[in-house]
Amino acid sequence: MVAIKGRKSSNKNPPMLSHEFVIQNHADIVSCVAMVFVLGLMVQVTSPWAYTFIAIHHNVSSLISIDGTLPPQPTKYTTGWKDPCAIFFYFLITIIMHAVIQEYIFDKISKRLRLSKSKLSKFNESSQLVVFYALSVIWGMDIVIREHFVFNVPALWMDYPAPMSFSLKLFFIGQLAYWFHCYPELYFQRAKKEEIPNRVFQATVGVIYTLGAYILNYQHVGIILLILHHVGEGLLHSARLIHFVDQKEKASKASFYVANSMFVIARILTVLISALVFVYGLNQIDSTLNCAEGNFNIPAVRYSALAAVLVLQFYMLYVFLQYQKKRARENEVFVVSKVKVLKQKQKKKETSKKSGGSEDDEQHDADQNIRKNLRSRSSTKVK
Repeated sequence: MVAIKGRKSSNKNPPMLSHEFVIQNHADIVSCVAMVFVLGLMVQVTSPWAYTFIAIHHNVSSLISIDGTLPPQPTKYTTGWKDPCAIFFYFLITIIMHAVIQEYIFDKISKRLRLSKSKLSKFNESSQLVVFYALSVIWGMDIVIREHFVFNVPALWMDYPAPMSFSLKLFFIGQLAYWFHCYPELYFQRAKKEEIPNRVFQATVGVIYTLGAYILNYQHVGIILLILHHVGEGLLHSARLIHFVDQKEKASKASFYVANSMFVIARILTVLISALVFVYGLNQIDSTLNCAEGNFNIPAVRYSALAAVLVLQFYMLYVFLQYQKKRARENEVFVVSKVKVLKQKQKKKETSKKSGGSEDDEQHDADQNIRKNLRSRSSTKVK
């Protein structure tokens, strides 16, 4: 319905349940599926079933103290088997929000820009990612400030495995829902074959690392690393959008300079924070393995998690540096070719000036000869 706007076929009414019909109306179809769960809450028989998908479960805190003297404690949650149900429901909501934002904002902007098909695909991808990264960073920073992770670094590993607040658990469920929704979006957006591998790799990495931090109860350090990652990636896609919207070289160069710098800084900070938590912080706590309590604080798990983070960071830096080298070579070739063109133009001007000067001299000599002949003829007539 939304992602393919402007690329519809000539058939205005495609057959029911055909590929074209599903692609054009996927937002409406998914909305109907989501409404089934919402309407299920209104019926007493189906209410528990629908509540399993919509609500956040596995509450481990008591709202009222046993003796009644202490104030109510904040609600805390752990991971559990009902989490996939919530992820599925918010996966549907993410598809709907993706379609709404695409139709009412980005499609209107892209029409004014009049981009080519290749640039339009990149514009839509970067636009959606910028929205996701921006919302995730704002939401994540709010959680970090509320949980006092900024000025209390030991809170990242103290009381492991610590239960999650409502906002923290919903944050991870939303992250997983977004990365899972990227797979059907390849079909809804009619992604090109050359674009599919990179986008599948990006979504798969997001699912694996976010799910790993969630299941292993590394949510505290995980949200910090996700914020850093989203800031670096978000600025890169923002710079790409600025390049599409504003063709001025100064604005584009400035945005890419800031984005590239922040990308490298985010990778360095990710490595340092990961090493601090997995090597030093969690090592201060007793190394025990208790799957029932969600305690995976043993050296094998800690160092495997650290290795996974380091491998991803070094891989991203490698790809980033290779891309920068390629861009530098292309710029050198462009500058050299531009200099050659300027030199050729200067030579042409010089030759044209010389040829023009010789022709003027010849014309001047011819005029003088004609005048001499006329004078000699007039003198003979007088004689």
